[in-house]
Amino acid sequence: MTGSLLLILRLLIAVSLYAFLGFAFYILWKDLKRQTGEISRRAPPQLTLAYQDGDTSLNYPFSIPELTIGRDISCECVVNDTTVSAQHARLVYRQGQWWVEDLHSTNGTYLNHELVLSPLVIANGDLLRLGQALFFINIDSEM
Repeated sequence: MTGSLLLILRLLIAVSLYAFLGFAFYILWKDLKRQTGEISRRAPPQLTLAYQDGDTSLNYPFSIPELTIGRDISCECVVNDTTVSAQHARLVYRQGQWWVEDLHSTNGTYLNHELVLSPLVIANGDLLRLGQALFFINIDSEM
């Protein structure tokens, strides 16, 4: 009798342990799903590119997480400057920051007079030069 009682007790402990582990994994999965949803709903801060073209100053405001700058009409920011490549540079919002990367342009991309060879973080007030086109960067910090 004692052997069967001990076996039943062991089975109850094993079942309760698996139930506890299953419940813990379920809670972790639900929390991870909730946090992923919150992160994906977060919009990037507005990025404004101020471009000086002769006597006129143009402001390009963007609230999208990725944009391409170039002469091609498929770019989100079209620049009519012969020193700018068709698809010159890409600005991407990831890891809570704006990044700039050169898209193998002919005349290069410069961030604060430094040649962009790999993706670099952009800060408010930075100067971005694509070919001979100059952009002043303004990042809206209100989120």
